[in-house]
Amino acid sequence: LPNIYYLGSKSYAELPAYLAGWNVAMMPFALNESTRYISPTKTPEYLAGGVPVISTAIQDVIDPYEKNGLVYIGHSPQDFIEGIEQQLNRKARKKWLHTVDSFLENNSWDNTADKMLERIRQQLQKKNKSKFQKKENAYV
Repeated sequence: LPNIYYLGSKSYAELPAYLAGWNVAMMPFALNESTRYISPTKTPEYLAGGVPVISTAIQDVIDPYEKNGLVYIGHSPQDFIEGIEQQLNRKARKKWLHTVDSFLENNSWDNTADKMLERIRQQLQKKNKSKFQKKENAYV
């Protein structure tokens, strides 16, 4: 369409300036086997930029973002239109931004890695404990 322009790749340093001009971010992913297990990193990036997000029903967008009232999920083209209109007419934008900031405050790669390492440690401890118990029982 004549109103759509492909701007090419942009550096990470340039992205905040682009996001600042957006009213809404759309993530219209196709729902199929290729997108069944994706976890779009765009979601927290757009939210961190203060941009409302409308997405198709991707599981990792629904939970936790939609469940926490941070994004709008569209199931049809009409839903996307309604979601965009809702976001453009949002009355409590400052409250929404505060909710987004509070949610994202602890959402970092470092925190995610720490949580994953803790779960790995817990599983290793369980495995080691069960091995020790089996050996102990073998000698009884």
